[in-house]
Amino acid sequence: MKIIHLANHAQCIGNGIVNVMVDLACLQARAGHDVTVASAGGGFETLLARHGVRHVLLPQSPRPSRVASMVAGFRRLVAQVDPDIVHAHMMTGALIARVSTLRRRYALITTVHNEFQRSATLMGVGDHVVAVSDAVAAAMARRGIAPARLSVVRNGTIGTPRLADTPVPAQPQLAHPCVVTVSGMYERKGIGDLLRAFALLRQRVPHATLYLVGDGPDRAAMETLAQQLGIAAQVRFEGFVADPRAYLAQADVFVLASHYEAAGLVLCEAREMGRAIVATRVGGIPEMLDGGEAGVLVPVQDPAALAQALGHLMTEPDAHTALTARAPLELEKFGVHQVSDGYLSIYERTLASCQPRRFASIATRGMAAASRVVQDTVTHSTTI
Repeated sequence: MKIIHLANHAQCIGNGIVNVMVDLACLQARAGHDVTVASAGGGFETLLARHGVRHVLLPQSPRPSRVASMVAGFRRLVAQVDPDIVHAHMMTGALIARVSTLRRRYALITTVHNEFQRSATLMGVGDHVVAVSDAVAAAMARRGIAPARLSVVRNGTIGTPRLADTPVPAQPQLAHPCVVTVSGMYERKGIGDLLRAFALLRQRVPHATLYLVGDGPDRAAMETLAQQLGIAAQVRFEGFVADPRAYLAQADVFVLASHYEAAGLVLCEAREMGRAIVATRVGGIPEMLDGGEAGVLVPVQDPAALAQALGHLMTEPDAHTALTARAPLELEKFGVHQVSDGYLSIYERTLASCQPRRFASIATRGMAAASRVVQDTVTHSTTI
């Protein structure tokens, strides 16, 4: 198949949507498909090229002033590639692919990575819509996506080409006991809840240190909150780290305290490292933790419950050992090969059901026939 993936950018900034797309494009190219990624670029182009994936510069933005150039650029790309599948991972690309041509010869696949956004409804323009967890699929069904057009392919990072043949970094060396999160610095990621929980945890585990790995617009507010809670000296704001495995490998407990989470890739990474995990029972998180067997699930936006779970794991060695032993089991379902195979199956079924090339050819023949009729009529009228 000839496949085009659309995303706003290809930056190596910890964006889960981009990471999934890059993994998928590399695996599909490795399987022998003709794969192109179209985005504003930003860092993954070398990796994509190494796996036989073309990258085409196609800036995508929701700004109305950019629509004409985006549509023109996409049309040129389609004319060059003549794809069987266009796979849009973000809303702008989905809309471009839907409206740019009347006689599509490709099937449009959209993936809903962030269902909590209202704009996620627009991903329903796809011929087939893929949700990254059962929770997201249920939410999209409530938004009116018919079951026949909706499938689930869970995110996974096991075997990612982004880290292939790259050893786990040895540095930095963390202080112990420690709690680690790898997350964007957004309020919706529950960073404030984690800071409040850590302040409570310090009463039980006074020598604990909290490592916050990630960056984002709410970082300054979180640093201020740490000061207000009196824990700034025990909290390390590490910023964005391209390869956070050193932090995961040394975490005594890994935490994901999100208010919304479709299917956090970092949970796969923490499980692969054999970490004890505490996470909120929200969105697709329970599915990533086998319903709570591979991690402790706590209520969302409940710092007291989060602190209690952390304290239990950090003071009860048997509970901690049992959880670290369970975390890395049954991870095959989160392998990047399974993700790629799942999408390829959906591509094939969608092409078979909507037959875009057949209908495009029929429409083209119809237009050609109509053009001949018009020409004949004009010629006949001139002769008379």
